[in-house]
Amino acid sequence: MQSPMLMAQKKYLQAKLTKFLREDRIQLWKPPYTDENKEVGLALKDLAKKYSDKLECCENEVEKIMEEIRCKAIERGTGNENYKRTGIATIEVFLPARLKKGRKNLLETRLNIPGRELRSLIAKTFGFQENYIKIFINKKQLQLGETLKDQGVTHNVKAMVLELQQPEEDMRKNVQVEEEEQNEAKLKEKKIERTKRGLEILAERAEMVVDPETTPYLDIANQTGRSIRIPPSERKALVLAMGYHEKGRAFLKRKEYGIALPCLLDADRYFCECCPELLDTVDNYAVLQLDIVWCYFRLGQLECLDDAEKKLNLAQKCFKNCYGENHQRLVHIKGNCGKEKILFLRLYLLQGIRNYLSGNGEEAFEYLNKAQQLFKELYIDPTKVDNLLQLGFTAQEARLGLRACDGNVDHAAAHITNRKEELDQIKKEEREKKKRRLENINTLKEMGYSTHAAKQALHQASGNLDEALKILLSNPQMCWLNDSDPQTNNHQESPSQESIDQLVYMGFDTVAAEAALRVFRGNVQLASQTLAHNGGSLPPDLQLSADDSSSTPSTSPSDSAGTSSASTDEDMETEAVNEILEDIPEHEEDYLDSTLEDEEILIAEYLSYVENIKSATKKN
Repeated sequence: MQSPMLMAQKKYLQAKLTKFLREDRIQLWKPPYTDENKEVGLALKDLAKKYSDKLECCENEVEKIMEEIRCKAIERGTGNENYKRTGIATIEVFLPARLKKGRKNLLETRLNIPGRELRSLIAKTFGFQENYIKIFINKKQLQLGETLKDQGVTHNVKAMVLELQQPEEDMRKNVQVEEEEQNEAKLKEKKIERTKRGLEILAERAEMVVDPETTPYLDIANQTGRSIRIPPSERKALVLAMGYHEKGRAFLKRKEYGIALPCLLDADRYFCECCPELLDTVDNYAVLQLDIVWCYFRLGQLECLDDAEKKLNLAQKCFKNCYGENHQRLVHIKGNCGKEKILFLRLYLLQGIRNYLSGNGEEAFEYLNKAQQLFKELYIDPTKVDNLLQLGFTAQEARLGLRACDGNVDHAAAHITNRKEELDQIKKEEREKKKRRLENINTLKEMGYSTHAAKQALHQASGNLDEALKILLSNPQMCWLNDSDPQTNNHQESPSQESIDQLVYMGFDTVAAEAALRVFRGNVQLASQTLAHNGGSLPPDLQLSADDSSSTPSTSPSDSAGTSSASTDEDMETEAVNEILEDIPEHEEDYLDSTLEDEEILIAEYLSYVENIKSATKKN
């Protein structure tokens, strides 16, 4: 088994040689490098010597890698000819990282088969249990019921296999161990399903929200911690995007990369449904791009992500839009940018790794060096963290505070305290705002309006009670917005004679009074307000409702059936939602916190690879 360094060096050489061949317009699958029997030509050895001199590395190693490139080119060409002739496509299958050898494999299939058949074929060919793998193509999970063609699968596409079940490498399993692993795989599958269901419920609630001011768990804050108003048309997509992202990040923290990736890719899909202006306001979308590339890298499948460079460049662009050139906007808002530098450290690290694996040694060194400089700047002395812990702060607060204050313990303590006070003040203002809104809702309810109608009117009036009342009087149909089943809102009993007499005494016509009382379910105050606002009669649309309201609805005998199952479903939904909410971190800057232990190891590791590029001297 090759060491990580040798494997990394081989990938670098492959990328570098591929670039040379492209620049020199050399086609290894044609003469003089390949003869008529598709065997290697003598010219390949001369070419290997030329490139080994250029790279200052072992000629035999270069020749070996070039032969691999040549064979793959021939294999690809044969596949292309076969596809043109028969319509049978070739798919490049990337197996899990635990399979150290032959991780890239070619598989032939027709594109009119459903995804379930491809999954079955992959499982059978490579020795997986069919129900415990997931297939990702073009950054999307393979849908089992749809054909490959309908899912955009094409010839020569890359397919990545993720295992939900992790077999032991020696494959010597007893029945008990296998059963435990199958149970573990089922639990992982259930986690994914519960995540989807929980987020769907939250998104459905978001769509039904009439007044966001009274729904605090949907709040999304900017860099200052203040809520951002979300357009109703984008509320559902944004809730799903941020929900999937937070869940994915929770799995990343637990190093459950196989479960994290589907969540992160779903988050990316929903973020794309939001307007660009919104994505420029917060840094979530940029952070997501880093998390996706990081997840692919940790799965050992970075080469499966064809647009890794595009995602990293997009993250850099989003950070610039959000933070300003050289972080000026961020410094203006927060007074510092120390904590956010964590994101740039990971960005430079991933850019360095990607460039190294693409054969760009100089660019890789440049990015890795930037990452190393940032690491030195962001490294925290553990004794300073301990000092802050003794003052009653958490380890997370200590790290964030120290990075914001360039490692000064006293300044960090003051910064943490001030930030807490700022957030407490913001929360107090939000609570007072909510309290005023609820008081206004109750005022309108006392006037006879439903909670739903009151919330909608106040939302349209930006919380102004007088304006909300005008809206309700100008739009009497809003009175139909009842908190109960809307189908029963217009079906009311005949109004009492006493109520009719009250309206007649006020000067309204008897017929109009009775019609208004029918529409407003006997509410004298609403009936009188509406009649007065409309010159003593109901608007035409409400007159039609009054005609329909004489019929009384029948109650279905099944209305009260299934209480037990409904209760069970409700419990399951509550559990799914709670699981999502539990993974939303309490600290608003949780995504900026890191011990940097993984980053430190990777920076040193890949810098050593870059520095050893020329260490493999010629061994002729």
